[in-house]
Amino acid sequence: MKILKFLFLSIFFVALYSCSSSEDNGGPAVEVTSITITPSMATQTVGVPTTFTVKTEANLDVTATSVISVVGVNAPLTNASFSPNAAGIYTVKANYSGKTASTTVTYVDGPSTSFVKRVLIEDYTGTWCGFCPRVAQGIDLVMSQTDYAVPVAIHRSGGGAQTDPYHFAAASPLLSLIGLTGYPDARLNRITKWSGDEATNSGQVISFTQGTAPKVGLAMKATVANGTVNLTVKTQFGKNMTGTKLVVYALENGLIYDQVNYTSHYGGGSTIVGFQHNHVLRATYTNILGDEIPAGESVYENTYTKTYSLPVPANVTNASKMEFVAFVVGSDNKAMNVRKAVSGDDQTFEIVE
Repeated sequence: MKILKFLFLSIFFVALYSCSSSEDNGGPAVEVTSITITPSMATQTVGVPTTFTVKTEANLDVTATSVISVVGVNAPLTNASFSPNAAGIYTVKANYSGKTASTTVTYVDGPSTSFVKRVLIEDYTGTWCGFCPRVAQGIDLVMSQTDYAVPVAIHRSGGGAQTDPYHFAAASPLLSLIGLTGYPDARLNRITKWSGDEATNSGQVISFTQGTAPKVGLAMKATVANGTVNLTVKTQFGKNMTGTKLVVYALENGLIYDQVNYTSHYGGGSTIVGFQHNHVLRATYTNILGDEIPAGESVYENTYTKTYSLPVPANVTNASKMEFVAFVVGSDNKAMNVRKAVSGDDQTFEIVE
């Protein structure tokens, strides 16, 4: 009898310990049959984050262990928070323990300010590139038709003997971003390809200066003196935004070097002797893909300011011919607005009434 009693007590304590262990490990006491997902606000202003809470039918908060995603967006949300850049109705789904639920959030535009619209032209070129003069000619034509285009010539060397004295090595990440496969190549607002024969398609560029005015504006103050560049870049936000980055370039005009030519532009001929290369990228004061603008700075009516005081880049031959370009890109890497300045400029924001 003592042996049987001992065995009975042993089994009892093992069972008790097992139950206790299951509870300590957080095992669910009952099976989850349904979940709900609730937004912090059903209607929200664009640029203001919305957070989501996921609960079981027993009111257990399982947000931290749920997968929450927005329909049409590939990656799951981080920290159960979402903040789109555009107004609209968004469907948000949650998945927990095989159970799903969904909700919608309506995002509306808040108060806003608009700014004069400019287009960025990034021209990928080389002195060795025989077809590149057609882009240079296209830029000349655009600049004769509008004051709202901002060109940047990004020179690269080709293979073998195809060298370029203005080769900008730091542009490699940008070439990867756009998937550049050959020259010439020109992009509008960083991403859109300038299509066809650029010299006969200035209309595509001009169209980028028209339409809806951007909600971000730029203004610069620039001084180049005694071998030093002093540059202040101000970015003003006309509405709340997220995921914005600032790019700042230093360029040089009036660089003289022979240009290989396979076109009829600039008088034709296999070589354009003493060709003047303008808007040549010499340095970047930010990451070439952009420096992140803190979310707390990219809000309605705020002005984000960056100041640079740096030596004139060593590759610049004539500091008096420098110009500066600043632009803001969104999370899609597209330039939202752009502006250029030269030494002596002290610009104000170009607000559209």
